[in-house]
Amino acid sequence: MSTSMNPQNLPVAVIGAGPIGLAAAAHLLARGETPVVFEAGSNVGAAIREWGHVRLFSPWRYLVDREATALLEPTGWHMPNPEALPLGRDLVEEYLEPLAAHSMIAPTLKLSTEVLTISRRAHDKMKDADRAQAPFVIRVRCPDGGEAEFFARAVIDASGTWRTPNPLGASGVTALGESDTAERIAYGIPDVHGASRKRYAGKRVLVVGSGHSAFNVLLDLAELAKHSPLTAITWAVRRTNAGQLFGGEQNDALPARGALGARARKLVDSGAVRLLSMRVARVQSTPEGLLVSGEDGEIVGPFDEVIGATGFRPNLETTRELRVGLDAALEAPTALAPLIDPNVHSCGTVPPHGAEELKHPEPNFFIVGMKSYGRAPTFLTLTGYEQVLSVVAALVKDWEAARNVELVLPETGVCSTDAGGGGGCGSSANEITPASVVSEAELLVATPRSVSVLAGFGVDTDVLPVLQASACCSAVAQTTCCESSAKDACCGTTGTTTSSTCGCQ
Repeated sequence: MSTSMNPQNLPVAVIGAGPIGLAAAAHLLARGETPVVFEAGSNVGAAIREWGHVRLFSPWRYLVDREATALLEPTGWHMPNPEALPLGRDLVEEYLEPLAAHSMIAPTLKLSTEVLTISRRAHDKMKDADRAQAPFVIRVRCPDGGEAEFFARAVIDASGTWRTPNPLGASGVTALGESDTAERIAYGIPDVHGASRKRYAGKRVLVVGSGHSAFNVLLDLAELAKHSPLTAITWAVRRTNAGQLFGGEQNDALPARGALGARARKLVDSGAVRLLSMRVARVQSTPEGLLVSGEDGEIVGPFDEVIGATGFRPNLETTRELRVGLDAALEAPTALAPLIDPNVHSCGTVPPHGAEELKHPEPNFFIVGMKSYGRAPTFLTLTGYEQVLSVVAALVKDWEAARNVELVLPETGVCSTDAGGGGGCGSSANEITPASVVSEAELLVATPRSVSVLAGFGVDTDVLPVLQASACCSAVAQTTCCESSAKDACCGTTGTTTSSTCGCQ
């Protein structure tokens, strides 16, 4: 194969067989393209299976992609009750597995196949000549442990961030002793009512992190403590005062998400959870348990277990030989970063974006889904579906469709000021009422403000009117619209454009 060959007849590589990756495959097929989907896990939705005990508080109708649904419906598949709230494992078993078994999707899947590197054939990062004409080379570890290479004309990286949690250390690196005590530290959201019950029941547990995933863990542990009274819960956050620690609460357009912060506040106020301010610097194992030290020298403990609910970050090692343009702080695509900065934006105030904002100096390489947000915790699945719609349209040179990205996202009522916190939307399996939220938000989606959904949570819908999107603008209250003189006519008083057809951003 010539290194300067036209790669247009090669497939498009998709990395990750979660909701966003499989949606990308469905959109490619709908456009007449051939996808090949690499999944490191032995099954589709491998990351979701690890939090299968978590219940989403978004109904089914917001958890499926349009092109994926178009593939499934002719097979006799029916969406579960559109207003029902599935567990993570329900999302896998009732949506992702049928999609993966579809006669058009199944042949594209390469399971238990871990992507190790992505490069251009015979071109290292420094080489310019004919670079765009050289095919991508995807080097993988095969199910048998050997390595192989695949060629592709384009790459859509939807691999997510679940495998790379942020460390406990406040400096962005592992705390001293964190690696040495790894067997007593868990990251994410352990199933404390199921598989991990014995590990935490009756134990002294420290939870580190101030995002929604931390809320989730605290609420689960507090429920566990009702049955195992010796369970002692300590919560360490970096903030020196509560401030916006508990999120938007009653100001959140998603009542379940708002109620989550309110419930966490009650745990602290009641004394069920001990809250302390600490920037973790060291974890030390002693005969009495783990001692945790702060940057100021304060030592707390001993603890039997530590749970890091500190968010996630992208693994960028696979793209070392590609020309990837990332923001220095967020590690998100350069054009996207200012639109999602958690110091400014919450989930609901992120403007619509697509291929233009996701592109890199490396032609035909795109990062989508949670990984596209780098270290920002504000990603929602609905955004990911729109991302792949736009990216696939760009790959087939349908520029109008690529630019016409439209989203109506829910406001959280507060912007995050700690990018290490969690984002996303979901609740514990043992709570059907508003509860917990998981931080791997690439797998979840928040529900746009809907009277029927709000009523399901017992919210007074008379005081929460449904905002209607015009043909030009979203229903999300953001800042500006088009020219200021045209704002009222175009978007009303609190809108922002959703489509390039308005000529506004």
